[in-house]
Amino acid sequence: MGLFGYDVLGLIGLVVLGLIIVFIIRLVLILIPAIIVAVVVWFFTGNMWWAGIAFLVIAALSVLKKL
Repeated sequence: MGLFGYDVLGLIGLVVLGLIIVFIIRLVLILIPAIIVAVVVWFFTGNMWWAGIAFLVIAALSVLKKL
C-alpha cells in the first residue's frame, strides 16, 4: 500500500468523521425543545422521572414531525 493508499484512507476517514459530526449536531438541534421542556419540568417538580418522561414525549414528537 503506497502513499496514495494512505491518502485515500485518510480522506475516507475524514468524510466519515464529518458525517458523524453533522449527524450529532442535527440530532442535538432536533432535541433542543425536548431538553428545554425536560429542564422546565424538572425545575417545577424536582422529579427526574417526570422530566425524563417529558423529554421522551417531546423528543418522539419532534422526530415524528421531521418525518
